[in-house]
Amino acid sequence: MTPEVDKTIDFYVDVLGLTVRTDRPDFGVGGAWLNAGDQQIHLIEGPMPSYTGQHFALRVDDLDVVITELRDRGFEVSDPLVTPVSRQSVIRDPVGNVVELNQPV
Repeated sequence: MTPEVDKTIDFYVDVLGLTVRTDRPDFGVGGAWLNAGDQQIHLIEGPMPSYTGQHFALRVDDLDVVITELRDRGFEVSDPLVTPVSRQSVIRDPVGNVVELNQPV
């Protein structure tokens, strides 16, 4: 969910490198469909829900490079957390949605 569709689209496209799909039907509410590799992210215009841990993950090839690039652009990105299967960091989009950056090990 996003109360600011255009600002959120700009973040996902200009910062994270996703692309806007042009085949989203008119649902009568603002939003966008974005390509994230062979996956899609659907943004829907509306008020932000209370945060209860919901997020999605984007796979990255080199988490350290991504963190450095994002921080150099002024974004706050968490230090990597190492799990048995991946290294993970998080960033928030302009309206507060949590995006996990995930590098499988």
